[in-house]
Amino acid sequence: MAHEQIEAPDNTAVRTALWRAMHLRIDPPPHVVEDEIGLQLAAPGDDWRDRPDMDPQATSGFRAAIVARARFIEDLIAEQADRGVNQYVILGAGLDTFAQRKQELASRLRIFEIDQPDTQAWKRHRLVELGYGIPDWLHLVPVDFEAGASWSEQLFTAGFDPRRPAVVVSTGVTMYLTKDATAATLRQVAGLAAGTTLAMTFLLPTGLVDDADRPGLRASEEGARASGTPFISFYTPQEMLALAREAGFKDARHVPGTLLAERYFTDRTDGLRPSSGENVLLATT
Repeated sequence: MAHEQIEAPDNTAVRTALWRAMHLRIDPPPHVVEDEIGLQLAAPGDDWRDRPDMDPQATSGFRAAIVARARFIEDLIAEQADRGVNQYVILGAGLDTFAQRKQELASRLRIFEIDQPDTQAWKRHRLVELGYGIPDWLHLVPVDFEAGASWSEQLFTAGFDPRRPAVVVSTGVTMYLTKDATAATLRQVAGLAAGTTLAMTFLLPTGLVDDADRPGLRASEEGARASGTPFISFYTPQEMLALAREAGFKDARHVPGTLLAERYFTDRTDGLRPSSGENVLLATT
């Protein structure tokens, strides 16, 4: 098949999509996010649930953290859309399926998904192959980061209006980038129109992670290294807030993972809770 000749997305993007599907398959309702479209895109084969990184118990904290951050972002998009913001930029989009799952809201927006050219070509092919297509409000923007291409230049070329505010989201990306690269991204977003909101996740240093979550974080680090995408950057909340302010954001807030746990998991009876290693920077221009 043609899509087998196009390089598939990296392991981390696929794993994230599978964890979202696993949440629907094995965790009882209410589901924090309902997403099996990522599973359809990835088409991992019938034995995907037997993968070691899908172990229901060992990876439950990561699975919960993935669906918590996805829900947080979706709530943020809905809130900003109600305020009239209609541009949504996803940095390192991977197998994000917001555009396919939330079409009623998504079709009111102009969505710009930014990722590596190979990943974008693969995703475009899969969306067409599965019958979702690429509506005119969805822009898949290929950016060759390794060649030093500027995502903001490519974004403007794709039809983004720099005079209007946007929501810009970067989840599960900063741990793979140098701190200089993340600071550069922050500066680029801070230079967008007033009223732009950035939501960016970051990993805490091991010393700030709950004792119970440290073995899981170490296992996650080892898995990332083994798959060729090692974690290279961790941030204290104070460090990330300082980076945002230095970049020029008017307002920067730290949203701890514990807050997402309280918001989305408090009334659960199955004990599902997100692991404590990932936090969110919420900043506005």
